[in-house]
Amino acid sequence: MLKTRIQDDVKAAMKAKEKDRLTTLRLITAAIKQREVDERIEMEDDQVLAVLEKMIKQRRDSITQYENAGRQELADQEKREIAIIQVYMPEGLSDEEITSMVDAAVNETGASSVRDMGKVMGILKPKMQGRADMGKVSGLVKQKLSG
Repeated sequence: MLKTRIQDDVKAAMKAKEKDRLTTLRLITAAIKQREVDERIEMEDDQVLAVLEKMIKQRRDSITQYENAGRQELADQEKREIAIIQVYMPEGLSDEEITSMVDAAVNETGASSVRDMGKVMGILKPKMQGRADMGKVSGLVKQKLSG
């Protein structure tokens, strides 16, 4: 289980005295715990991936802001955190794989217009969570259905 792997890595980072890695891993476990407490649930791997994906997105936004403000050292720190978080993400999908999965989902749902987008995304999201930028996937689906 992904959550267990992260907790084991926290212990390993403590023993190895890897300060930066430990700090990021603690941020991950805190985010997971926060969501579990808020929603009174025990998170499964797909939910943990959603938390990790959100953390990466937040850091990418921060990098842009830090670089625009001339704070390269802070941007570099965010990049290091992204690298640590990405270790737990599944391998990304290629553009060809994404296109093929979108085509298959459109055919499977019989979607014919943008109004059917929810059905298509409902099929794609569980398969692509953490493996593709869902914003781009959504744009691709929209383009396919309006074309």
